[in-house]
Amino acid sequence: MTEQHAQTTTPSRQPAHVPGGEETINGISYMRNAQGDLRPTELVKPQDKLQDQTVRGIIGYALALSDEVSRFKAHTFEDISAFEAILAGQYDATVGGKKGNKTLMSYDGLFKVQVQVADLIDFGPELQIAKTLVDECLTEWAADARPEIRDIVTRAFNTDKAGQINRSEIFMLLRLEIEDERWQRAMQAIKDAIRVVGSKSYVRCYQRAALDAAWKAIQIDLAKA
Repeated sequence: MTEQHAQTTTPSRQPAHVPGGEETINGISYMRNAQGDLRPTELVKPQDKLQDQTVRGIIGYALALSDEVSRFKAHTFEDISAFEAILAGQYDATVGGKKGNKTLMSYDGLFKVQVQVADLIDFGPELQIAKTLVDECLTEWAADARPEIRDIVTRAFNTDKAGQINRSEIFMLLRLEIEDERWQRAMQAIKDAIRVVGSKSYVRCYQRAALDAAWKAIQIDLAKA
């Protein structure tokens, strides 16, 4: 890699401090492996050393970027709160909609900031009653049950590795139009099981080249960039 290439590909921000992979004991350099054992650095394979350096370098910039995003989010909500306070105090006006959702727009209509408040959902014990009733329906329907319904039910009530119920599939069940009385009771049990345990605010920024152009999100999520 040439010096010029390195300069054009290295991020301009300074990386966060990440401890080095080597430590010196009695004048001898060691590297600690994933089992916690110390191995003399000279016995570590060159490719393992290079991988260690690469990972630590990336993590340094990732931590710095994460801190920067956190500061951006905090400042954004502070700025919006200050704007709302001025609006309320000087003009007796407010912005926002249901549950705190709001959209702020630049005067030329080319930039906007959206704040969305999403409910955090959990399920109570009624969900197990719903599962029992759904299982009864599927057992009785047997071969008559459509494969896609069985598939949705299986995905809905299977927990993931973190032990979480698949919420999107649970809500998919509620959209199925099935007249069976037990199925209707199961769907009511699901509705009764829903608990709003909190909320989380998201901020999203958009821009467009002209008033008749489509909005384009300003990507901050690394996975979507």
